[in-house]
Amino acid sequence: MRAYELRGHGLENLALAERPEPRPGPGQLLVRMRAASLNYRDLLVARGRYGRGGVRLPLVPLSDGAGEVVETGPGATRFGAGDRVAGAFFQRWVDGPLDEEKAASALGGAVDGVLAERVVLEEAGAVRVPDHLSFEEAAALPCAGVTAWVGLFALGRLRPGETVLAMGTGGVSIFALQFAKMAGARVILTSSSDEKLERGRELGADETINYRETPDWDLRARELTGGRGVDHILEVGGAGTLPRSLRAVRDGGHLTLVGLLSGERADLEEAAKNERGVRVDSVYVGSLRHFEDMLRDIERARLRPVIDRVFAFEEARQAYEHLQSGRHFGKVVIRV
Repeated sequence: MRAYELRGHGLENLALAERPEPRPGPGQLLVRMRAASLNYRDLLVARGRYGRGGVRLPLVPLSDGAGEVVETGPGATRFGAGDRVAGAFFQRWVDGPLDEEKAASALGGAVDGVLAERVVLEEAGAVRVPDHLSFEEAAALPCAGVTAWVGLFALGRLRPGETVLAMGTGGVSIFALQFAKMAGARVILTSSSDEKLERGRELGADETINYRETPDWDLRARELTGGRGVDHILEVGGAGTLPRSLRAVRDGGHLTLVGLLSGERADLEEAAKNERGVRVDSVYVGSLRHFEDMLRDIERARLRPVIDRVFAFEEARQAYEHLQSGRHFGKVVIRV
């Protein structure tokens, strides 16, 4: 079967290879992958900037994918051949707190990922895909979707009528916009592109801020909330944007540290030392239970992930380059 391997640091070291056909072991599923999606994490992995010690190479990249069960291993009874499934980001984090053992099962980083024609998943690390979603839409969910859902609901306890600030128009932020509107919240969306902001308004954003034209976007967010500040922020920028995010959130509000798009990860302990009672959490995707809870909400609302562009399997490097360009709005997907 064909699979992509990351053989060194840099996209030039992403190579299409022939690998032996995998077989499912006890409690496992053999899945024919139909689609996979990219996250900013995948760029960091490719650049050799992910984790303290990097990742072990060669590595099959990408954490997010969906497909059809081909075969089940001994003792696997939750799914059968032909079932549509998506893999959880952490193959062994079913429930409870994250620990080292569970973290060591992260697809496309700690272990081989899903950018392959066939992949073996743990049965306890797979979810059933809702009928209304395509494989491409389902493949968009495991990392960015779960991250946004956990930040807003499991940690943030978002309520109707509250205000959420969504930073930018990448996968996590667009899911934050969609989930917040699903929950009856008000959303302020930021971007450097008026065209993207207009698309955000079409998705339901109540207010928008072009941070290139309005560098003090934190002050503008406060103006848009009558000087009070927003209730929730999913902080995807990192250390470079954290000070403004803290100023934009209200006293006693909630901020979830998600990413490092500005180049450096924000410090949770430092952020939590703020003197305004802002509750600060950090999210590293979520468990299988979080994934299943999110899917119930998605199915109930008939929500569909926003797909920016779908690339062919043979165009995997172009998909990475498109994500790297920052031109995307929503998720970048590869059809397998």
